Amino acid sequence: MRNTAIETEVLAFDIFGTVVDWHGSIAREIRAAHPAVDADAFALAWRAGYQPAMHRVMAGELPWTLIDDLHRMILDEVVVQFGLTHLDETARADLNRVWHRLDPWPDVVQGLTRLKKRFVLCTLSNGNLNLLTRLSKRAALPWDCILSAEVFRAYKPDPRTYLGVAQTFDVLPEQVMLVAAHHNDLEGARACGLQTAYIERPLELGARNPKDVTPHLANDMHARDLLDLAQQLGC
Repeated sequence: MRNTAIETEVLAFDIFGTVVDWHGSIAREIRAAHPAVDADAFALAWRAGYQPAMHRVMAGELPWTLIDDLHRMILDEVVVQFGLTHLDETARADLNRVWHRLDPWPDVVQGLTRLKKRFVLCTLSNGNLNLLTRLSKRAALPWDCILSAEVFRAYKPDPRTYLGVAQTFDVLPEQVMLVAAHHNDLEGARACGLQTAYIERPLELGARNPKDVTPHLANDMHARDLLDLAQQLGC
């Protein structure tokens, strides 16, 4: 059950998968530009390199690296796997910016607009500031503030990210609620004293790979989407 003893002031949102449909957006662009390629598999392969690349940074194998640059490192490997090595630098750079063009889920803009009437809304993403700013501008996402791993020079689930939100807005950790579709992210937030809201995104990995969206009882809240969350929070 949600902790009602302390008033929540800030909602911090994971972005990739929770707010935007990374798989569907990437697959559509690949399908349109390279119809011979398995676009669903391409999107999954690109995303699959994300955690290993971040772990290399966190382990000190790589210096601090922006997600845009990690995405490009992974892309240069994925194009080999999918027979797209003919793509030149201009084409690869443009394709890498697909992460700036990800479409929000259908409920997102309306849900955020409702939630913003009551709460301070911010991003809390491993995406870098340039990526998040351009993505948010294109999708008309009504944030009050854009926060990123880049600000804290630490990737989630490093405690510096979650506690950094509370420090930024001068509130207690328990006055911040992380909204995310990924249990490991929510677990990291709970360990730092934040409230949590689990959002179902059954199609995050595409229609061919539906997710098990069973919530964990440890979360304060569980919502189908952001409109459902807004309703539960009285917005």
